[in-house]
Amino acid sequence: MNTNRQKSLTQAAIAHRETLRKNLQHRLELARAAGNESLINQLEAEAAYLHL
Repeated sequence: MNTNRQKSLTQAAIAHRETLRKNLQHRLELARAAGNESLINQLEAEAAYLHL
């Protein structure tokens, strides 16, 4: 694989992971604001699973 393609794939993976992190953080904020402990626990487990 050429270096430009590899660089593009790496950048896409980084961007994807950052989007996942931001989305999960937002969902956690909403769950906390609503006081939904069950959802908070699920989202925290998801974050741990994804190593975020």
